Amino acid sequence: MRRSKMEMHIDILKTLAQKGPLKLTHIMYKSNVNCSVLKEYLDFLTQQKLVEEKTLTKERIVYEITEKGLTVLKYFRELQIMLPVIAEDKTRIPPILY
Repeated sequence: MRRSKMEMHIDILKTLAQKGPLKLTHIMYKSNVNCSVLKEYLDFLTQQKLVEEKTLTKERIVYEITEKGLTVLKYFRELQIMLPVIAEDKTRIPPILY
């Protein structure tokens, strides 16, 4: 089953919230997103101030979730609980736990 853009954004935020600051490749594997798509999504999340890019050394750049990003995750989780998604076959899709 394919994920929507929003689900992929949430997966990236969730990964950063759970694992802390991570390099691009680590986010890629933990969020199950290919590299080119991940760069695009991280750019979007950075522009929205949900993720912050930090340069540790010349070669080492990590991404970290911001307070605003944590707030978005919190609201998304609450929304999932209040408005459960019903799949096409009429079964309830369980909420994503963080």
